[in-house]
Formats: sequence, structure tokens, C-alpha cells
Amino acid sequence: MILRRVLVANRGEIAVRILRTCRALGIETVLAVSDDDAGSLPSRLADCAIPVGPASSYLDVAAVVGAARAAHAEAIHPGYGFLSESARLARACEQAGLVFIGPTAGQLEAVGDKLAARERAAAAGLPVAPGGRVTAAAQAAGLADQIGWPVLVKAVAGGGGRGLRPVGRPADLRPAVERAMAEARAAFGDDRVYLERYVPRGRHVEVQLLGDGERVIQLGDRDCSVQRRYQKLLEEAPAPLLADRLRAEIRRAAIAFGKQLGYRGLGTVEFLVDVEHGSFFFLEMNARIQVEHPVTEAVCGLDLVAEQIAVAEGRPLRLAQEDATLTGHAIECRINAEDPAAGFRPSPGTVTRAVFPAGPGIRVDTHLQAGTAVPPGYDSLLAKVIASGRDRAEALARLHGALERCEIDGVATTVGLHAALTAEPEFARGGVDTGYLPRFLASGWGAGG
Repeated sequence: MILRRVLVANRGEIAVRILRTCRALGIETVLAVSDDDAGSLPSRLADCAIPVGPASSYLDVAAVVGAARAAHAEAIHPGYGFLSESARLARACEQAGLVFIGPTAGQLEAVGDKLAARERAAAAGLPVAPGGRVTAAAQAAGLADQIGWPVLVKAVAGGGGRGLRPVGRPADLRPAVERAMAEARAAFGDDRVYLERYVPRGRHVEVQLLGDGERVIQLGDRDCSVQRRYQKLLEEAPAPLLADRLRAEIRRAAIAFGKQLGYRGLGTVEFLVDVEHGSFFFLEMNARIQVEHPVTEAVCGLDLVAEQIAVAEGRPLRLAQEDATLTGHAIECRINAEDPAAGFRPSPGTVTRAVFPAGPGIRVDTHLQAGTAVPPGYDSLLAKVIASGRDRAEALARLHGALERCEIDGVATTVGLHAALTAEPEFARGGVDTGYLPRFLASGWGAGG
């Protein structure tokens, strides 16, 4: 089938991103708009905006499906976050005769439960970190002794760093498990947690997959190791300073997992690379488009949203693995409404000035303009600044120059932090681990601004 009218069930920069591709494909767009987002840039760019109610409506399956039906849309694109990995939404779309632009409900369930995903990964031959489920806080210590210290407490239904706690001493384990359970229950309605062996020096490396339900290809890897509280701040493609053998093994593992699922659509298989031992472990799969997809687009030359839509229309993949040519390097910075010098405290408010850079190899994805409100109830992402070049050095130089020309007033942002990071020698060398940003902040950047 050919989709002619799509409802975008999201907001902010990803809504703008999806609307742009739909327009290029000649697809009419409807945007589900909360009360907070009435009059936003995405609502003005869409062919039609339909109110869905308060901020929580973006998480309301009935409200989203009802909006699509009222607008006579044929499909729903969920973007990332909110309902993007909701099997309930995928099933509700099927029952309403709507196309869900994403994987099947069964695939969402298979990877949404992290313990089930670990089992699937092991069945597909992927290495998984030693670990197991904790059914009661009192029995966690025995499992930790079997796994080996230090350990990581992880929520089964977790995401965004919530329900995730490293523990180095037996005395700290029980309270950490209890806190993780409570946090997971509050955030996800599911208090199940499990333990994994903690890797002190790890890199977060992920592989972009694209599948049509029969064939699966990989579109290269990304490094997402620059993180604060387990949330990504900067991503690049390909992952720098990764041994050829290890890179090939990671990409093969991602393909094996995608094939085991018979995966359909865009998905990202995430791995933890043990820097000291040159090994890697499966972490999870994100069954949606990623925030960091622009760096992959920059090196593979594809519009990933367009590929998502083509698969949702029932078309087979439009390219074979040998056609997926990767060229150059790309780096993305997430510009958030947060104050890094104050522990990344959120900074809601109204943007009074927004000036973004332009130039060779520079891309900016944003919904921001002067006068844009930054409500407190949503993710703090304001924009993504992406730089690409013939190699990493050129991409990094372009990114640093772009950040120095970026001006956002009215709210605190991470622009200054990123400008400092991209000029810092350890980052410039490449191959930093997940402990890099805490080390950088501890070196006194926050005190000096």
C-alpha cells in the first residue's frame, strides 16, 4: 500500500524531522498536539494539527488512536520516546485498521522486557554479561557473589538511566536493590530488577539495523559513550578507535539478533565494550528510531525515516548489505535545556533568542525559535547539532566551530559544555569510555563554566 496521510504522535525536534520526510514523500501529515504544544513550530508545519489534551496524552493509546481515526490518517509514526515502543499502541493500530510505523507488537514485547531480550540474545549466539533476576532484595548478595563484584542493578523495564545503579560493596547492595525496585515501580509500573556484572571501563557501542521482516541489514555502528547518569549527550558514527575484528564481530552479532527476531523496521542493538579485555556484551535493543540517527544518515547517505515508511508500506528492503556504503565520519551533540554547572538541573522557560550555525557538513535538527516555550513536563532536548566530514578530525573541527556560533538565550543549555568537550584533548583522541564525562566534569569545568 502507499501511505497518503500519517499522524505523527510526538513533539519537538523529532516531530519536525518526521514531518520533513513526509512532505518530501508527498504524504499529508497530521500532528497530535497537547495543550502545551498548541502553536508550536511542529503544529504549524503539519498539514493539520489535532488537539489531544494534556501533556500526558502523548502516552494515552486511546487518545492517539482516536486522533488518527478522527483525522482519517492511515498510519501512526510514534517517533522516539512516549509510545514508540508500546506493544499496546501497535496492537491498537492493527485493531483500528491503522499502520504502525515500527516493528510488530510481538517484537516490541520481545525486546521491551530486558530479561527476555537477554534470553533471545543468548539464543542467537550473542555474548551476554553474567547476571540474573533478583526476586527479593535479601537474596541479591548471593547472586552478586556468583556474578562477581562490582555489579549493576538494572530494571527489567528500565530506560533513560532510571532503575540503574552500580554497586561495589555487599553492604550497599540491598538498599540499592530496594531503591531500584521502587524507582522502577514508580517509573514503569514494573518493579522487577536483575543484576549484571559491572564493567568498570566500558564503551557504549550500538549498531543500526533495518529489516523488512525477512531480510535484515546493518548500517554501521555508533559510539554513545559520552553520558551523564546513563543518558547520552554526544554520539558519533562510526565508533572511533575500535579494532577491526571487534567492529566486525559486533556488527555480525547485531545482524544475528535481528534475524532471530525476523525484525521489521528500524532498530538499534546496543552493546557494552569491555575496554580492558577487548570483549563485548549485549545490552538491549531499542525497537524504534534513535535520537542519534542523523549521524548514521550522514555516513550512509540514507533518509532513515523514509526507509521506515517504505517498510511500513509493505515494501521489501530497497538495498542489499553490499549496497550499504559508509563514508566519512559524523558527530552529534544533544543541546538540552539543562545547566551542566548545576548538576544538569532542568531549565524550563521561554527561549528569547535562538541562532544556529550553517556551513559545510553542518546539520541542525530542532523545533526551536525565539518565543518557544520549554515546558517542565517533557524531555529537555532542544536541538541536535550534527557535523560530518571526510574523517573524524574534520567532523570534530566543524562541530566545535558550529557550537561556538550557536546562541540560545532565555534558558540554560548544554552548548557551552559541548563546546568545551569538543576542544578537549582526551575526547579529540577518540575512544573515550562511559566514565569520561564524569572525569571531565570533576576536572573543574563546571566551576569554571
